[in-house]
Amino acid sequence: MDWLRQSACAIGRGIGAGDVDPVELTDAYLEAAKVHPYGARIYARTTRDRALSEAIAAHDRAKHGIRRGLLDGVPISWKDLFDTAGVATEAGSLLLQGRVPSEDAEVLANATRAGLVCLGKTHMTELAFSGLGVNPSTATPPNGTDPELAPGGSSSGAATSVAYGLAAAGIGSDTGGSVRLPSAWNDLVGFKPTHGALSLKGVVPLAASFDTVGPLCRTVEDCAEIFAVMGNTAAPDLREASLEGARLLVLTPYSIDVREAPGSAFHSAVERLNRAGALIETANIPAVDEAMETTLSLYTAEAYGTWGKVIEANPDKMFHQIRDRFRQGSTVMAADFVALWQRLRELRIEYYAATAGYDAVLIPSAANLPPNVARLDSDDDYFVTENLLTLRNTRVGNLMGACALTLPTGVPATGIMLMCPPGDDARLLRLARAAELALA
Repeated sequence: MDWLRQSACAIGRGIGAGDVDPVELTDAYLEAAKVHPYGARIYARTTRDRALSEAIAAHDRAKHGIRRGLLDGVPISWKDLFDTAGVATEAGSLLLQGRVPSEDAEVLANATRAGLVCLGKTHMTELAFSGLGVNPSTATPPNGTDPELAPGGSSSGAATSVAYGLAAAGIGSDTGGSVRLPSAWNDLVGFKPTHGALSLKGVVPLAASFDTVGPLCRTVEDCAEIFAVMGNTAAPDLREASLEGARLLVLTPYSIDVREAPGSAFHSAVERLNRAGALIETANIPAVDEAMETTLSLYTAEAYGTWGKVIEANPDKMFHQIRDRFRQGSTVMAADFVALWQRLRELRIEYYAATAGYDAVLIPSAANLPPNVARLDSDDDYFVTENLLTLRNTRVGNLMGACALTLPTGVPATGIMLMCPPGDDARLLRLARAAELALA
């Protein structure tokens, strides 16, 4: 069996059964990352000494029957915005070159206590501010379906570390879609928990009002177990998950105004959910449309407020597309920012009143397929239009404060996204497990 391409939970069970040695497996992942032709474009740096030390401890616990949980000894990757004690954490930006934190991020510390093995830090979009995953300043990871295509961002390396068999799972962040987009474009499961469900302590921020931490995995079970580990909680029970009688709302125009391939894949997936017993309805919710049209400057204003001084001190160190996007927030007035947040909270109430009778809301994870990296590098207008379209659907979940998860449709580089109200993470994961079975 090729353990490098198994799910995190399958590996965990293999360790528990004595079929997998955490030390041998960790060494195999590290060697694979070292020799892989795209390894240096996926990993910003590996943490070999730490990983092997953690793997040896996991091996000893397994030998003596005192494993800390299902995932004890499973090697995973971490996006390069999670602080790692004594190891550079630079958030994909030359502005933070040489930044070495003294402590682990809280979610990494929790994962380490549960026995997970930290393989290293993965490349990402500069300061996490793009959905395409293109980063000329450090590295652009290759898409898992075609290396000439954009990997999706900003958790680009997190996704491709899994897609190329260089980690059992990846940990990323999601502010406007940065876990779900690269997951969808690399045929993975990506989970954006409710904002605040997981700690942001020790996570380099983009816009803290929207920032979330989430896993990029091969299965829904992996997402559920890793989510629980990072939050130091019990994983939800996914057994006997079913779509029978579930009421699902397909949201327009976000399910219609999409390009042909992702649209066709989405509607085929919806048909399979319907055959599995789900009751499907379609509706437009004006509150979403207003939020999408009027509140997007909340992102740029908070992002520029967080990073503006650092950027302007060395603006030439940034890829101009990302720098210019940050600068869009420089002209947002404080009074307008407050008023927009007040209105967005009202729109969220309207949205959840309109969707209260449904178990989940469905839309395509992305309205487009991953574009060609060479064209993105050479055509500024194309970069802007593709980035905005790429982020459009996932941003619905962030603006509405939802927990959200993307599943592969079976058509390469396309996903179907399920969204539930904030705090319903466990229910979402059960629904997603049932949908995963229906789509398999």
